[in-house]
Amino acid sequence: MMYMDPLWLVFAIPGLLLGIYAQIKLSSAYKKYMQVGIESGQSGAQAAREILDRNSLTDVPVEEVPGHLTDHYDPTKRTLFLSSDNFHNQSIAAVGVAAHEAGHALQHQASYAMLKFRMTLVPVTNFASTAYSLIFFGGFILMRMRMIGGPMFTNLIWLAIGLFAVVTAFQIITLPVEFDASRRAKEQLFRLGLVREDEREAISKVLGAAALTYVAAMVGAVMHLLYLLSLTRNRN
Repeated sequence: MMYMDPLWLVFAIPGLLLGIYAQIKLSSAYKKYMQVGIESGQSGAQAAREILDRNSLTDVPVEEVPGHLTDHYDPTKRTLFLSSDNFHNQSIAAVGVAAHEAGHALQHQASYAMLKFRMTLVPVTNFASTAYSLIFFGGFILMRMRMIGGPMFTNLIWLAIGLFAVVTAFQIITLPVEFDASRRAKEQLFRLGLVREDEREAISKVLGAAALTYVAAMVGAVMHLLYLLSLTRNRN
C-alpha cells in the first residue's frame, strides 16, 4: 500500500507538513481572536445579517449549525450556516468568519464565475473522489494478491489519475473562490463600519490563517497527483 512506498512519502511529506502548519496557525489565530471582543459589539450572526441585508440579500437566512468551524454558505439552499460559537460570539474571530461566509453569498449574488464553476464540479468531484479510492486501492490489493499483472495495474493507475485530476482541479479552483470571499468580507466589514481600522490586522490574520488551509489542501492534492504520474513513469 501507499504507506509502504518510500516514493509516496517523498510526495506526501510537503503537503502533510504544510497541512499541519496551516491547522496549527488557524487554531492559534482563531483561539486568540475568539477572546478579543469586537468593538461594534455584534455577534457573528448579527454581522453576517447586516452584510446580507445591506446588499439586498434579505431573503438569505443565517442559521446556527452544530460543530466546530462548520461555517459555510450553501448555494443550493441559499442559506448561510454558522457554527454555534461564531453564531453567538461577539469576537473578532467570529465576525471575521461570519463575514467570510457572507462573502460567498455575495459571490453567488454577483454570479461570480469561479463559484459557479466550483458548484458545477461538486457532484463530479464527489463521484471522482469515491471512484478514485475504489480503483486505486483496489488496484493495489489486486496486484498484491497477484490477481492482476503490471499492465493492468498501469491501466488502473491511469484511470485513477484521470479521476484524481478532477479532485485536484476542484482544490485549485477553490483557492480563488476562498480568497475572493475573504476580500469581499473585509471590504464589507470596513465599509459598513462593523470593524474599526485598529482591528484590521486581527481580521486579516484570522482570514489569512483560514485561507492557508485551502492552500495546504491544494498542495497536497497536486503532490499526490504527481505521485500517481510517477507510478506510470516507473512502470514504462
